[in-house]
Amino acid sequence: MRRLPVVVLCLILAAVAAANTPRPVVEIEGDVYSYRPADNGAGPMWCHGSTCLVRIGETVFASGLETLADAEPLNNCRWMLFARTDRGWKKVGFDEFGRTREPCPLAGFADGPLFLSANPTLAPNAYAGPAQPKVLRFDAGDPTRVPQTLRPVWSGQPKFTEHSYRSFAADGPGRELILMQNVGYTHAEWSFLDRDGRWSAQGRLVWPWGAEYTKPQPIRICYPNVAMKDRAVHFCGVSDIIEPNETWRAFKKELTGREWDYDFRRLFYTWTPDVTSEPFRPWVEIAGREKTCGWVTPGDLWIAPDGDVHILWTERALDERLRDRFFPDARQSHSLNYAVVREGEVRTRRTLLAAEENISNERPGRGRFHVTPDRRLFVFFYVSGHDATGRSVSENRLLEVGPDATVGPAVRVPLQKPFTEFFTATVRAGSPPSKTLELLGPRHGGGHTISYARIRID
Repeated sequence: MRRLPVVVLCLILAAVAAANTPRPVVEIEGDVYSYRPADNGAGPMWCHGSTCLVRIGETVFASGLETLADAEPLNNCRWMLFARTDRGWKKVGFDEFGRTREPCPLAGFADGPLFLSANPTLAPNAYAGPAQPKVLRFDAGDPTRVPQTLRPVWSGQPKFTEHSYRSFAADGPGRELILMQNVGYTHAEWSFLDRDGRWSAQGRLVWPWGAEYTKPQPIRICYPNVAMKDRAVHFCGVSDIIEPNETWRAFKKELTGREWDYDFRRLFYTWTPDVTSEPFRPWVEIAGREKTCGWVTPGDLWIAPDGDVHILWTERALDERLRDRFFPDARQSHSLNYAVVREGEVRTRRTLLAAEENISNERPGRGRFHVTPDRRLFVFFYVSGHDATGRSVSENRLLEVGPDATVGPAVRVPLQKPFTEFFTATVRAGSPPSKTLELLGPRHGGGHTISYARIRID
């Protein structure tokens, strides 16, 4: 067989790479609402493990958080609901009576209805206290109508508070929902809404046990990404406990004057093949930065048609405040990471972008998956810092992950203002796969304003 000249082969490979490089086209970009900080420890993006953006047919819905001027923290907010058609955004509802601390995530089905997870306080005049979770069912065709209130059924009588750390996920094709909400530092309660409209299964997800700590304790898991498909539920979140290393905790107190400082260093995953009949499997630690007091942040999770679970997260290598004293030779890094898990085993692991001390300084922020109707998988993420020439960088990028976990080239998304944080219209909340990526969140230089963008992927 005759061999192709090297130059021709290189041109062919370049053409193939160009054909597989995503070409994002910004179709819409603009503001949805502005807010006043509530000073209660939360904010409009606080429920980032779930989403506040859902598409149903030709309408996209967004939930917002309004701070009430006449209310004191912690429960000094209420939810708002917005709808966008071809005529733009319109506020279609708000909570007239309930008061809450946290934003209220959304879920929905392809042709409706729309669901909003609320957690109103039962003690509106107290600083903190009990809360009563509920789900509001909106008519997607007329969201201004009074929603139906659904009361989740729990196992026993859990003592919920304004700090819900809740997760809200939907199986869109299966028309089923799951709501998970933390109780203290021991476990999460969950309740399953089946396709017949019944809360037909309930249970507890008990946290992993930190036997290796000086004082063994449960490892509370927060800000999780939760996905459900055919009643299989997958859960991936980060440790969130008061600093367990007593030496580091004492040193941090010297720096801050506070008795507490929280650990966000370990990424844990668990799953059940059928939440209605099988227990959650033993916890698996996907990533950790325990040795150098680093930081881990969950990003996203997607269940592929073959059952593989794709996980996205970011890491910061170390807490620089502690470096000189405890690990002087350690180098700082910031990375966006990706893994594929099957049956609790990590099969593939990739670093999608890393900024390393004295080497590079293009720092990746949180990323999200986006799935198209033909099941192509993209990662959308934020990048800040400086490039190799010293030029300031603040932009969003998009790359594709192939079926064999190969990673394609990242391209800049030509937004007028990049999104520094963002929700997406994700399949985890029932939105259908789409050739358009939809975003909700704050933009660089946007102050206290939440914006929206729609991006077509050619």
